[in-house]
Amino acid sequence: MTTLQSVPALGTHPASGSLPSRAETRDQLSKATYDLLVIGGGILGISTAWHAAQSGLRVALVDAGDFAGATSSASSKLLHGGLRYLQTGAVKLVAENHFERRAVSRQVAPHLANPLTFYLPVYKGGPHGAAKLGAGVFAYSALSAFGDGVGHVISPSRARRDVPELRTDNLKAVAVYGDDQMNDARMALMTVRAAVDAGAVVLNHAAVTGLRFTRGRVTGAELTDRQDGTEFGVDARLVLNATGPWVDHLRKMEDPAAAPSIRLSKGAHLVLKRTRPWKAALATPIDKYRITFALPWEDMLLLGTTDEEYEGDPADVSVTEKDTAQILDEAAFSVRDQQLSRDLITYSFAGLRVLPGGPGDTSKAKRETVVTEGRGGMLSVAGGKWTTFRHIGRTVMNKLAALPGHPLAEDMEPMARLPKKLPLPGIANPDAVAHRLLVDGGTPGPRMAADTARHLATHYGSLSFDIARLANEDPALAERIHPDAPEIWAQVVYARDREWAETADDVLRRRTTLTIRGLATDDLRGRVEKLLAERD
Repeated sequence: MTTLQSVPALGTHPASGSLPSRAETRDQLSKATYDLLVIGGGILGISTAWHAAQSGLRVALVDAGDFAGATSSASSKLLHGGLRYLQTGAVKLVAENHFERRAVSRQVAPHLANPLTFYLPVYKGGPHGAAKLGAGVFAYSALSAFGDGVGHVISPSRARRDVPELRTDNLKAVAVYGDDQMNDARMALMTVRAAVDAGAVVLNHAAVTGLRFTRGRVTGAELTDRQDGTEFGVDARLVLNATGPWVDHLRKMEDPAAAPSIRLSKGAHLVLKRTRPWKAALATPIDKYRITFALPWEDMLLLGTTDEEYEGDPADVSVTEKDTAQILDEAAFSVRDQQLSRDLITYSFAGLRVLPGGPGDTSKAKRETVVTEGRGGMLSVAGGKWTTFRHIGRTVMNKLAALPGHPLAEDMEPMARLPKKLPLPGIANPDAVAHRLLVDGGTPGPRMAADTARHLATHYGSLSFDIARLANEDPALAERIHPDAPEIWAQVVYARDREWAETADDVLRRRTTLTIRGLATDDLRGRVEKLLAERD
């Protein structure tokens, strides 16, 4: 493994086509007037910036933290139709979700999403019977045009073969259906890259400290670069507030009298080492409305989620002991005890769902997207779900086009002519990419390990070859960052030079999986920080 003393050599080969420096980006942002300034680098803001740039608008995107640094990298990692919505008769919503899910996983980002079979166990005394769930999963698959097979019911013994840790006591049957899975942070970063490829100018770790006004209209923002404290500003014809849990904070900058528009729901997850390989996911009904997941993800096991109202500072959201106990207890309905040992937990995380304001149980609330216009003309977008991130971007763009008398509306006509299924960068068959990396990815250096080739192919697609070239030019970059993970040092250089990574957490938590695997030691963080500091 690369020693600490050898890390400086890792920085001697910047990735081709490196990004402009932060100073250059700040200068570019402060000197131009943009058609649209998007504040918030979660998936809603990123998707809108992507669609706006594709439509020909001059777009700027800023975030106080890292791209997808909050809620957008704290999801259940699913692209799904929403089986529970059938409970409320929302058939059209499920069909629309399925359409978006299939578009992303088949045409937009097949290199970043993968199909996953779900087993829904039916236990004696459970909230649903086998006949009802069998009919439900059949209807669910029909709404996706049977693109993932036909939803059906199987025996407990057959399910146990695919999920060896499935609890079979009092298990009557198992309903089967299909959805898709992803790495949310990687999907978000590829969408940022797509926006930049279309002409957007982006900067993370840049906090809004105030809004700019012209004759009572919001026409930009004042910002502080959190990396070095530099203050600068951005002018724009229209400002979009896509700050997620902080959306009302920014609305009060526009109008101190603005009433709260949202409420927050906390969802916590646990990540554990797997005791044995799983070929399917478990979706276990807890009550009439809630389901708990046990998902094989990144060679680990992802458990969750919770759903409770949250009223604190969004920056302070965290997983509590109560959350941990609840997740493990609910997982124990269908997962055997040996898989649920606390010693197997490598990481925990919590995110905040943004829901429209109003009464009622958050677990029963629809994940609606709400777009509002403030008294200063700033648009605010909140809510939604990962599966429909492309649709949300289009929805916001349609809202822009409908603004009465706004000059941007005249510039929005090209939007209607955009292809409906624009692919994300790196689109390729991951099996073909992994095969090519194995065949010649190590030339002229050492042969690439099979798990590394597969990891690169399913997180970067065809862009994997840029990382392979870095590893070929410098053998130190071909070494694993940690012996228990597939990532290599070339990914750190690539994250620094091509993916806006500024901090060790950016690299270890979102551009790789080292933190989630429980491998981000202080020593490793120091080595990554040293490499990031060598940015040209």
